[in-house]
Amino acid sequence: MYKIITDSSCDLPESSLGDLDIIQVPFYVTLDGETHQKEKIEVSVEDFYQFLIDNPKVFPKTSMPSIQDYMDVFEPVAKAGNDIICLCITTKFSGSYNSAQGAKQIMEETYPDIKITVIDTTIVTVLQGLLIIEIAKMRDAGYSYEQMIEEIESLKKTGKIFFTVGSMDYLINGGRVGKLSGFAASALKIKPLILFDNGEIHNAGVIRSRNIGKKKLINLLLDHFESNKLTPDECMITVGYGSDKEEGLQFKQQVTDAIKETYPQWNEEVSVHLIGATIAVHTGPFPLGIGVINKVKI
Repeated sequence: MYKIITDSSCDLPESSLGDLDIIQVPFYVTLDGETHQKEKIEVSVEDFYQFLIDNPKVFPKTSMPSIQDYMDVFEPVAKAGNDIICLCITTKFSGSYNSAQGAKQIMEETYPDIKITVIDTTIVTVLQGLLIIEIAKMRDAGYSYEQMIEEIESLKKTGKIFFTVGSMDYLINGGRVGKLSGFAASALKIKPLILFDNGEIHNAGVIRSRNIGKKKLINLLLDHFESNKLTPDECMITVGYGSDKEEGLQFKQQVTDAIKETYPQWNEEVSVHLIGATIAVHTGPFPLGIGVINKVKI
């Protein structure tokens, strides 16, 4: 048998992780630069967003799980005789993968018969969550350890996020965009449309209106289906939101309606998930986006 482990960048709620039998290793959040709290355990994502809103000039940080954090999770699994597949946020955003690799090397000395594979998912947040859901389906369908590794490497390449933010300040502070272009956007009061693909963020356009931005995000999703010769039935689709849950739910309905208008036979659901602190330190309190990844063909 094998167990699936992931870091908390996947942004799936604890209840979903429990239902899927997925073990999570939390990131740390620091609001003051000194005190580090485990995300979702010692500080809730909702409280984190409230801090961002109440302190717009303060830029909290997150830090990756340590080697010891991963060892604390790996050891009971290995001791029970289970192999391990561990999925980490893209290495272009965090060193979580490196911590997990360090734990793997130490654990292999104590448990040489246990297979441990650490995977750089090359994705983040709600998209990582969609990947985890598909992985759970493969495990439950009886995929072998080797089959699972092969499918994950193929599946992760299909994931994309189309999103926007309320302010460029957090992206600039986190070094995710060039400072000159960021300040120019702030001065012009425009907001970016951003494509996240293969671990990198890319410019997908600019907007002045949040409502226009939502329509353009939906168009990017529909263009994704067309350019990749996909139908929505072949994909997992989710809306990710920040501090404004009502906006997230309304946008989910907009996305659902737009897909059904273009693909009348489609009768599935767009899921909706809260974006966690690991990514919100870069996006601020008002991110909004669409994540899409191919379904596994079981």
